[in-house]
Amino acid sequence: MTERSSSIEIGFLVFPNVQQLDLTGPYEVLALWPRARVRLVAKTLDPVVSATRLVLTPDETYAGCPQLDVLCIPGGVGINALLTDAETLAFVRRQGEGARYVTSVCTGALVLGAAGLLRGRRATTHWASHHLLKPLGAIPVRERVVSDGKLMTGGGVTAGIDFALALVAELAGRDIAEAIQLNLEYAPAPPFHAGSPETAPTAVAEVVRSRLAPIVKERERLVAEAARSLGAGP
Repeated sequence: MTERSSSIEIGFLVFPNVQQLDLTGPYEVLALWPRARVRLVAKTLDPVVSATRLVLTPDETYAGCPQLDVLCIPGGVGINALLTDAETLAFVRRQGEGARYVTSVCTGALVLGAAGLLRGRRATTHWASHHLLKPLGAIPVRERVVSDGKLMTGGGVTAGIDFALALVAELAGRDIAEAIQLNLEYAPAPPFHAGSPETAPTAVAEVVRSRLAPIVKERERLVAEAARSLGAGP
């Protein structure tokens, strides 16, 4: 068996204003598995600037991308533009049909939803957009990682590392996933308990909600439009 035929083809969608940690966290985990061939897939091969100004270089276009074993959609403010982007949604839908696993991190789940891939499936996303899963036909679940058949979704941003370790365990076994976790010294011990709106101080939660409000409001409009296109909403 050749190296190429034995590899697992994994593709991360990249787009302007992607949240880079949504992508780079799970990318690091998956790239440490020798069988993984990890690609960054975009509309063109032009450099992509993330929401925090990190420049990413795609190595595959929609048109040139082979059938992936794993499709992963990261999130970020840039997903708003994708929710009604016919070319991107067609690519996601096409790849989703043949992939062994269809996955997302953070608000990337909403792109899967807009492509019609969440209907009747359990899924999660970032807490500030969690209410937008149901209009896209999903069954919302508040967990760090949610699996439903070949669909696997991770919660907000840092949950991408948890998601990737869970995915490696599915693909390669728990021992390999644990070896990668140890190699990365992934043993979270945050200095504060402000990682969810339920545990953050009220004043902190209010500031973050206010900061995100314009993005979420626009996202609500776009999700409603996508839901109408799918016949999943009013």
